[in-house]
Amino acid sequence: MAPRRMEGRRLAGPNSNANHLWSHFRGEDSCMAKTALVAVGGNSLIRAGEKGTIAEQLANTRRTAVAIVGLIRLGYRLVITHGNGPQVGAQLLRSERASDVAYSQTLDVCGAASQGEIGYLLAQSLRNELSAQGIDVPVVSLVTQTVVSQDDPAMQHPTKPIGPFYSKADAEEKHRLLGWHIVEDAARGYRRVVPSPEPMAIVELDAVRSLVEQGTLVVSTGGGGVPVVEVNGQLQGVEAVIDKDRASALLAANLKVNRFVISTDTDYVYLNYRKSGQSPLTRVTATEMKQHLRDGHFPPGNMGPKVESVLRFLESGGEEAVITSFEHLCEAVTGGAGTHIVRDRSESEQVTDRELAVAEK
Repeated sequence: MAPRRMEGRRLAGPNSNANHLWSHFRGEDSCMAKTALVAVGGNSLIRAGEKGTIAEQLANTRRTAVAIVGLIRLGYRLVITHGNGPQVGAQLLRSERASDVAYSQTLDVCGAASQGEIGYLLAQSLRNELSAQGIDVPVVSLVTQTVVSQDDPAMQHPTKPIGPFYSKADAEEKHRLLGWHIVEDAARGYRRVVPSPEPMAIVELDAVRSLVEQGTLVVSTGGGGVPVVEVNGQLQGVEAVIDKDRASALLAANLKVNRFVISTDTDYVYLNYRKSGQSPLTRVTATEMKQHLRDGHFPPGNMGPKVESVLRFLESGGEEAVITSFEHLCEAVTGGAGTHIVRDRSESEQVTDRELAVAEK
């Protein structure tokens, strides 16, 4: 993304380093600012063992904000995406239990509401942390829509569990009255499942791009975005859930960011995770990562979608992807931690690299 010069406020006081960072971030330096998309994992919002109260989420977003602002100090212009699974579940539960006294909400509306909730918490925490560090960078949160296809096979085969668990009788009643697809979890009861179609386009892409080019820190595409389909030229919401890492990869590729970073609950991607012979991956090529995926190292319900997403980003022209925990975010981006997956370089690129190395000597 080409930087665009824009008049912005300078910091009050003598903080010359922060002022230089601000001018660099806003594209006022001669060099091109670095760009990254950071997909914030669910553990950055609700940690293991927590109930997910607003106070807990706010404390977690404040910790996450510290790591993100660290990347800004490294000279990055950023887009932040995030998950929303527990929050959407809570929205659905409220809608269902209060349906006799308040209007109910469809799944797409619950997704939009959760984007607003989490976006508010993240944007406020980021703004406060930037202010505390003397950095004047505007922050905005966008409720974002993601286009999917009505013909996507996933629309006919719901697999994504959402919402609370039900007894068998209650689940059968929901199926009869509402047409829900229900699956059984032998240990905990019955649960609704919805489609998880492939993301095709981010509706607000141009707005996100413009904001980033102007030096704004953008929070968008929460929970993969609100799923919408196009009918006769008009958008309408659908009852579905989009994988947030896949939507994040699509956004990162379309924005042509330098790095796509996924924050999760482990510091590295591991082979033989939690098994004998467990070993961390530090730097691997896309081809090597594909082979590990084919060998079954990354389960579909855990690391699999994240690995698939970074591979899509690299196949779309991205240079590097990083997977790590948010505690190691800055260290990972600078190369000292995390798993780095890089694009396979063509023979001509390798020759150019060798020629540059010789010339530098």
